[in-house]
Amino acid sequence: MLTMASELPNRFLTPEDLVEMFELPSVETVYQWRRKRTGPRGFRVGRHLRFDPTDVRAWVDSRIEEAA
Repeated sequence: MLTMASELPNRFLTPEDLVEMFELPSVETVYQWRRKRTGPRGFRVGRHLRFDPTDVRAWVDSRIEEAA
């Protein structure tokens, strides 16, 4: 199980990884974030969506700052 408390993996993350990390209801939530431009920055590799762990960490940090 991936958690933000543990070190992020040294590979690009999949939408399924984000579902597991953030305990989201479904992968559709990740795609909605992308459409609304509210989630972490992602990119396409062919037809596959991927996320850089550094971008995910920066997005989480920005969300924490907004909440403070």
